[in-house]
Amino acid sequence: MPDIQLPVIKIYHSTMAYRSIGERGKYPVLFLHGNPTSSYIWRNIMPIVSDVAFCVAPDLIGFGQSGKPDLPYTFADHVAWLDRFLVELGIDEACVVAQDWGTALAFELAERRPGFVRGLAFMEFIRPMKSWDEFHQTPQAREIFRKFRTPGVGEQLILRENAFVERILPGSISRKLSDEEMAVYRKPFPDERSRVPIFRFPNELPIEGTPWVVHETLTRAHTALGKSMYPKVLFAGNPGALVSPAFGRTFAAALTNCEFVELGDGAHYLQEDHPQAIAEGVVRLLERVRSNEQLQA
Repeated sequence: MPDIQLPVIKIYHSTMAYRSIGERGKYPVLFLHGNPTSSYIWRNIMPIVSDVAFCVAPDLIGFGQSGKPDLPYTFADHVAWLDRFLVELGIDEACVVAQDWGTALAFELAERRPGFVRGLAFMEFIRPMKSWDEFHQTPQAREIFRKFRTPGVGEQLILRENAFVERILPGSISRKLSDEEMAVYRKPFPDERSRVPIFRFPNELPIEGTPWVVHETLTRAHTALGKSMYPKVLFAGNPGALVSPAFGRTFAAALTNCEFVELGDGAHYLQEDHPQAIAEGVVRLLERVRSNEQLQA
């Protein structure tokens, strides 16, 4: 089905769209998407979780039905706009569910605002990588992302050919997206200017210490994640893209209070392949969050 028209709120000199479902008095769950998707990617997960929570999923600025102001669309820009969005909606604590660049925003938020993240469900997560060998499961993907970061070549592939939407997105989902689903993902990016937000994200990946600001920010955030005590669940697909099952299992075991769930066949956009299992994992996480808070009361 084509997507619904989302409500929007004024943020700075533009607007951010969001979808929400569930009773406002229930426990808040914040869903954060990645590149080049939108809150639409959570459409089959939020209704299940909303039985026990108030679910909110913004379209990051420049994505989905949100506005496209004249910004560089750096990671720092997304941090600032998400902060303001949370203020406008009156959300000062939440269980966070995140994938791709949404995980980077979640980690940064948890480090900078202790107490905001009460529980964390994450998958295909962003992290500082010492070398390109640590990025992605396949050499072919590493090569194309190197091209995305090559001046002139990246602009041709992403801005002019729309390769991230037309190739990376469907190629990183096990099932075939319908024409209607692809139309929703294409709609926010009809021309070169509209694709600037998509172009910026691969150039913000902290690989080999570059860009330095993102590398330092996420290094601090991952250090805080390693020390955190709140309940967590890490989902991984097989073979995965940024996170293999073997890497995910080891990473989860090194954290405190982290469940590991292997979802089965899947690469990067696991929400499209395993919405039911992800939703059930989030519901279990919420039960752990509540038990944890009762013990602390």
